[in-house]
Amino acid sequence: MNILLNINPIILSLIATTFTFFITLLGSSIVFFFKNINKNFLDAMLGISAGVMIAASFFSLLNPAIEMAKSLNLIVWLVLLIGFTLGGTILYLIDKFTNKLLSSRKKIKKKSLKRCIMLIISITLHNIPEGMAIGVAFGSTIYNIDGATTYAALILAIGIGIQNFPEGSAVSLPLRQEGLSRFKSFLFGGLSGIVEIFSGLIGVLLVLKIRLLLPYLLSFAAGAMIYVVIEELIPESQSNERKDLMALFTLIGFSIMMILDIALS
Repeated sequence: MNILLNINPIILSLIATTFTFFITLLGSSIVFFFKNINKNFLDAMLGISAGVMIAASFFSLLNPAIEMAKSLNLIVWLVLLIGFTLGGTILYLIDKFTNKLLSSRKKIKKKSLKRCIMLIISITLHNIPEGMAIGVAFGSTIYNIDGATTYAALILAIGIGIQNFPEGSAVSLPLRQEGLSRFKSFLFGGLSGIVEIFSGLIGVLLVLKIRLLLPYLLSFAAGAMIYVVIEELIPESQSNERKDLMALFTLIGFSIMMILDIALS
């Protein structure tokens, strides 16, 4: 772990986003072994990931954004409001855009296939701010602000990686059921996560080159992540018959992230 502390944040961001992409590939590879995957397992993973991402949004993103805004003599509440709201709003607009785009395509007659295509587009677009969040988290470590640590960025990447596993399988399995070959289903499922590598690189470069943007980017990433949690992760995990148990998994995920972030900061 000490070796990682001496590695350039850009390299660390590339390693971390490559890891999350690999987890997407791993989830997508389920198509080679199963026609379906246990829903309880997937929902538990989503619940844990939701908790991790909620905790990371504050401890690894918003809290450092507050400290950075103070050090730059900015209006703290205004910076966080702009960044956080913008992050959530852009994800909302992406959802509206993809829904409108696909509903206007009359050639897609089969509803299940239409849902598959919408899922691919939606997950791919949502992976962009997730990758950026990782890049921003690693880039912010060079400024020595409270909460912005390599350990916290690593845990954030792990949390995003966890929820990438069910995302990969959520794309590949339905495509396989629609008649695509196992390899093509795996390929489409895996490639939905590759954008995280590029968006992570953009995030870390922006932070390193334009310091003034850091508190905005941190709060932007937090807003985008909270939107994903509220819109996708929690509703999906709560669709389980044991929704009370899934809620506990969310609390466990939050607790893990909170303990690691505080203990390792």
